Amino acid sequence: MDSFAAPARPIVARMTDAARAEPERAVAFQGAPGANSHIAVMESFPAGLPLPCFSFEDAIDAVRDGRADCAMIPIENSLHGRVADIHFLLPESGLVITGEHFLPIRYALMGSGARADVRQAMSHPQALGQCRHWLKAQGIAPVAYPDTAGAAAVVAAQGDPALAALAPPGAAPLYGLTVFDNDVADADHNMTRFVVLARAAGALVGHGPWMTTFIFEVKNIPAALYKALGGFATNGVNMTKLESYQRGGSFAATEFYADIVGRPGDPAVDRALDELRFHTKSMRVLGTYPQARARPE
Repeated sequence: MDSFAAPARPIVARMTDAARAEPERAVAFQGAPGANSHIAVMESFPAGLPLPCFSFEDAIDAVRDGRADCAMIPIENSLHGRVADIHFLLPESGLVITGEHFLPIRYALMGSGARADVRQAMSHPQALGQCRHWLKAQGIAPVAYPDTAGAAAVVAAQGDPALAALAPPGAAPLYGLTVFDNDVADADHNMTRFVVLARAAGALVGHGPWMTTFIFEVKNIPAALYKALGGFATNGVNMTKLESYQRGGSFAATEFYADIVGRPGDPAVDRALDELRFHTKSMRVLGTYPQARARPE
């Protein structure tokens, strides 16, 4: 808790105590109260108890340790791409993906002085990246911090009129800041996708449509990726996401993260996954869950 700025600590303490009393209702998220992840938790789990955690690792540990029933983690943004480290943390967490949520993102510039005094804006690197053109046009220098709402708490604690925060508008009243500019973003389609992580998968109830997320490592042979993915094309399985990432400093992009429409048990999906297993060194499903938003065919 001491990692949070002083203005956030009393709020974090109250939320932590509530979650400790009813861990079966607790939903862990990364960030200080008022962060986008906090908003996503309240939208997805209106009866839940949001549990603020300083880092993604802390949120994942809260679920693994039984202090929270699940965690809500941002995985990608429509403007700034994937959230750093998530592709490493998810496979290593031992948790499974049980749901997803899409949150429209809008930021406000907020501070403790006057708008004319602002020279710097503090926020999460994702938020700074999503607003980089706006910041440049305003002549405001970005300052990175691990969390959007946490940056607002830091700005409140420091009381420097030259330092503002880029955070969700609701963070301003929490930390006693003044909103200078609303609806700050480089594009109207700014959207973040979150996934829900739990210790075990629940029963898949309903008729879908479903999403399945998995990781795989290709063999070090020519056309390895082409052969591995061929089964999805021939079986008509829609792959909506495919990203490579490096592990161990090898500079060989041999590991991949993928989303498909469908679920194991669907004949076409089963055939495609069987072919994938044949052509890869390893493959692991991270979760199957209902679509929160339709994917284009």
